[in-house]
Amino acid sequence: MTDAGPLTATTAAHSTVDPYARRVAASPVRFLYALNPLAKLAAPIPAMVLLVFVRDAATPAAFLLLAYAVLLMGVNFTRRLAAVLLLAVPLSAVVIGFGFALWTDASRVDQSVVVWQIGGWTMYGGALAVGFATGLRLAAIVALTLIAGLSTTGPDLVRASVQQLRVPYRIGYTALAAFRFVPRFGHELDVIRQAHRVRGAHGGHGPFAAVARWFGYIVPLLAGAIRHAERVALAMDSRAFGAHPDRTERHLVPWRVRDTVFVLAFWAVSAALFAVFFPWGLA
Repeated sequence: MTDAGPLTATTAAHSTVDPYARRVAASPVRFLYALNPLAKLAAPIPAMVLLVFVRDAATPAAFLLLAYAVLLMGVNFTRRLAAVLLLAVPLSAVVIGFGFALWTDASRVDQSVVVWQIGGWTMYGGALAVGFATGLRLAAIVALTLIAGLSTTGPDLVRASVQQLRVPYRIGYTALAAFRFVPRFGHELDVIRQAHRVRGAHGGHGPFAAVARWFGYIVPLLAGAIRHAERVALAMDSRAFGAHPDRTERHLVPWRVRDTVFVLAFWAVSAALFAVFFPWGLA
């Protein structure tokens, strides 16, 4: 009973530092969490590749709606997801659309309608069409990547790559160990900030005080990173990591029938959308 407190505290600390340690708890209705990570990557990749070569606005808009429908049905609807889908992606598409409209060569669209004119500079409707088509295309590609990004954890992606794609586990788990350094750095930086705040080091306001504070964070952060890297290396060596051609998996990520059904269904819907809009023309 005496060890329960420290053990619980250690577990809580690790659950805070490593957001990829366990799966997301979700309703069975949210089907994306139950799919193989490779299925969620393979399904939208053909559409993402073909969207690079389209130039109209209707096709990426249709795929943007498709990605939104899959996300709203397949993942937990949170405030962050709402902010991304309803604010960040549309706003980015509008900003990119205006930016590309300004960069469009006016000599190629000077036969279109004049939207506004300031002095010798003219904004044509054709330039706006090109810009917003580009913004929609990029927004659709980003939304399709979110299908896997919002419902997949790092360990599951590594396990699926090792088990289904036959990626050498030395590469997969080494990359995963390096990837987990990022939340660890965030935790250690927070601890260093609290320690400096308690000691009253590098106080004050203004840009020079901020620069002094950040320089004070560098040395202890690097020292902590080196200690953490040494501990990870010793832990991997003690478990004979890399000594054998394969390793036993405690947690399997199988490819099931539902993964095949999802991939084929997504490919069929994507092909139907491209066939309906056919953005490349026949001329």
